[in-house]
Amino acid sequence: MASAVERLETGVPGLDKLIEGGLVKNSVNLLAGQTGTGKTVFGMQYLLHGLRKGESGIYITLEQSEEDIMTDVAKFGWDVEFKKAKEQGKFVLIAEEPTDIKTLQFSTINYAKKINAKRFVLDSLSIATMGWKVSSLDMGKVRSEVMSYMKALKNIGITSLLITEIPEAEVKALSRFGFEEFIADSVIVLHYLEYAAGGTPRSLIIRKMRRTSHGTDIYPIEIGKNGLAIKK
Repeated sequence: MASAVERLETGVPGLDKLIEGGLVKNSVNLLAGQTGTGKTVFGMQYLLHGLRKGESGIYITLEQSEEDIMTDVAKFGWDVEFKKAKEQGKFVLIAEEPTDIKTLQFSTINYAKKINAKRFVLDSLSIATMGWKVSSLDMGKVRSEVMSYMKALKNIGITSLLITEIPEAEVKALSRFGFEEFIADSVIVLHYLEYAAGGTPRSLIIRKMRRTSHGTDIYPIEIGKNGLAIKK
C-alpha cells in the first residue's frame, strides 16, 4: 500500500524505494558518517534532485569554501545546473564561519524565506556545536538549543538534512553529544565496512525513520560518475 505521508525523493538511486518513496516532508534528518563516506555528495545530490523538480534549496557549509564545493560537484557535471539555479534565485550556497546555534538558526530562516526553500542541507551540525566545550556544558541547555533549531526548521516548511561527523575511533557514536539522533526524525548512516580481504566498501544503513517502514539491511553504495547510488 502506498504511503499516505507526503514525501520528498532523495534523488539517490535505490534509496527511495527503501523508505516508502523519500524523506517525510518538513522532517529533520541526520546524515552521519566518517570522513570520505560521501556525505557532501549525498547532500548536494539531494538538493539537485529538488531543483530538477522545481524545489529551491540551501546548502550551508561551515568547513569548506564555496569554490571547494563547486569543484566537487563539477566532477559529476552538476556545477552548471547549480550555477544556473543560483542565478535564478532558486539555490543558495553559503560558506560561513562556525557560529552558535541561535545565529545559525536566524541565518537559515532568513535564507529559506528569501528563496522559498523546500530543501536544506547543513554541513555540518558537528562543526556548528564545536565551540561548546563538553566539560563545561549544561547538557539540558544544549539539547534545548538543538531541539529549538530543529523545530524552527520544521516550522518554515523545509525538509532538512543535517550532516554529522563520526570520529574514526568511534564505534557506536553517531553525533557529538549522543542525543541528536534521538530527536531527529530519521538517521541515515554512511560508513566503511572492513573486510578480511582488505577492501573498504562504502555502505548505508537506515537506523531509523519516523512514520516510515524502511529497509533494515546494510546496503553497499558506490560513488560513480552520476553521484552516489545503492548498488544493485
